[in-house]
Amino acid sequence: MLLAGMTVPASAHRPVRVPGSQHQEVARLADLTTTGTVASGHTNPADYAGLTHAGLPSPSGIPGVQIDGYFPDNSRTNTNHGWNHDSQFVVRLPDRWNGGLVVSGSPGVRAQYANDKAISDYVLSLGYAFAATDKGNTGAEFYTDGVRPGDAIVEWNLRMTQLTRAARATVGQYYDRAPREVVAAGISNGGYLVRWQLENHPDLYTRGVDLEGTLWTVNGPNLFTFLPPAIRGYEQQSPELITGAGFDPKSDFLWDYHYTVYWKLTQRIYAAELDPSYTGTEADYDYARRPEARKAIRRIALTGRIGKRLVTIQGTYDSLLPITQDSDVYAAMARRTGLHTYLRVEAGNHVDGLVDAHPDQLVPLVPLLQQAIRTPS
Repeated sequence: MLLAGMTVPASAHRPVRVPGSQHQEVARLADLTTTGTVASGHTNPADYAGLTHAGLPSPSGIPGVQIDGYFPDNSRTNTNHGWNHDSQFVVRLPDRWNGGLVVSGSPGVRAQYANDKAISDYVLSLGYAFAATDKGNTGAEFYTDGVRPGDAIVEWNLRMTQLTRAARATVGQYYDRAPREVVAAGISNGGYLVRWQLENHPDLYTRGVDLEGTLWTVNGPNLFTFLPPAIRGYEQQSPELITGAGFDPKSDFLWDYHYTVYWKLTQRIYAAELDPSYTGTEADYDYARRPEARKAIRRIALTGRIGKRLVTIQGTYDSLLPITQDSDVYAAMARRTGLHTYLRVEAGNHVDGLVDAHPDQLVPLVPLLQQAIRTPS
């Protein structure tokens, strides 16, 4: 029996084409969720490893059509499917459709399946169609894509817009009617994309949900204003420098891991993207003395001037993007629009991969992201 408001497409085998794609492969699957796609080879678990906790429910048994493909591009960082071609996407069209579409960009520098556990599985279980992009470049050397400083990140925004337009058309083509709502949803860099889209292309979306989106502002805060002092603080064994950079002192049990895995690497690769002439150490970087970085960030900066409703969620223990330097600031920037809702979560970290290691100290955030997608603010 169909759930209320859900419809099955007139033909389960109707030909469907993603507008603008250079290559696509269409498959009818018995299960579009990761429960089925891991077995069928229609996802890549490495893309979403470490983003969710073990207690997150795993829906299954959602039949429909999956389209994998890529748009024209000349970079080759994404190795999924052996294509060695960037601007890869995935579109999932469930047989039982609720009339909605969720569009997402990958967090970090991951590829198009990064949101499969956190977002795709859940929204498919509600009847939404789902589409995701790799943002046009992937991996720790994403900065090699482009010519000018900032080109790779500029492309992230362009690819999100491109996929949204294509996915809207694909959904309309497949179900014989346009989606009744289009939700932009994302985590970390994917959350940044949500914010940028609602500021620059609000006409494409009904609303958005961003979990710990990255904040880029020309005058700060941004990664370059808080990561170098945090790195110095760790290397000099000075907790005061780390908390002075904006990190919650109660998150100190996470600092060893984040210094080792995230802080130095993140500072290094984003400096390579936005300030490639810099040759010093991560700890010595001084944003105030780097005009080239300011010029590049101006191309990707956020303003807070969203044109559709947005829910932002972030945890107070975020040990990559400290909440005081990120969503607290963005909430103030967006407040004047009257369209922003902010959920500040005590003891939430950046992504949920460490929740299982610290179950008594960390609160998972992905369930809150899912709830916000399901329930409009």
